[in-house]
Amino acid sequence: MSLHPQLDDLLELRHQARTLGVAAHHLVNSTFTGLYASAFRGTGLDFEEVREYQQGDDIRNMDWLVTARTNTPHLKIFREERQRSVILCVDTGPHMSFGTRGTFKSIQAARAAALLGWAASKQHDRVGGVLFGNLATGLRYFRATSGRRGLWRILRTLTEPVEQGDTDESRLLAALQHLDSGTRTGSLIFVIAPVNQVTIGLERILGSLKQRNDVVLLPVDDPADSILPSVGSVIFSNAAGELLEVDTDDAVGREAFRVDWEQRREELQQLCYRLELGLIPVSTDEDVHTSLVSGLRRYAGRR
Repeated sequence: MSLHPQLDDLLELRHQARTLGVAAHHLVNSTFTGLYASAFRGTGLDFEEVREYQQGDDIRNMDWLVTARTNTPHLKIFREERQRSVILCVDTGPHMSFGTRGTFKSIQAARAAALLGWAASKQHDRVGGVLFGNLATGLRYFRATSGRRGLWRILRTLTEPVEQGDTDESRLLAALQHLDSGTRTGSLIFVIAPVNQVTIGLERILGSLKQRNDVVLLPVDDPADSILPSVGSVIFSNAAGELLEVDTDDAVGREAFRVDWEQRREELQQLCYRLELGLIPVSTDEDVHTSLVSGLRRYAGRR
């Protein structure tokens, strides 16, 4: 099992497709790209004008500043554009070098980004990225561009070594804040990170992003995140270096660990429901293509 994402593997995904676990050697657009297009068709928007509200208009497009200034409801009008910007926001922090079955989170995240990037490229969308969490490089931003060269740069960066060190939620929030202030209206943003805890800051920034864009969360999971294996007494350390000894043979403790994870995932699901975000979990012990296909089908069904 490789310890880091390999560029050849990510490039090969443009030719490789696995539909529901059945290997096939034909172009990705025969299944995955077509599903990607159906799930996100007609949502690339470009701002055109502001006009007065008319009965039946979508109030989510209300321009509150103009409404307050004129004391008359006004709406932002968008026109559909032939291309849209697809942004791959990927966590590359040291905590991603973790996996107990199948592969590491870093590799699964890179593969998910590659598949989504190639699918977007096949649809002639512009592909850009925000990579965060690598302490050595800081936040890396890639402007959305047409063609394969921009996507290739993102994939190559995903294979770079990661400096070890502490990590926390602030890096994810900083990446999302960067997108909120710098992404053009109507973009499609995929957040590929081990998100499984809802905080006030996370909900606020995701809500702001969703006002002008489509947002899909891809939590990167490992089976050990939810099911603590019974391996006796284990010493864990947190980012501050504090040590905690845990008896993993304690059935009550393992059950509490599982219930806590499931409750946090349920809160994340409710957040996505409230904000109308997509949610496609990706696990290290599952085929990433299959996970994306099933997740995109659910998302397309909701729309």
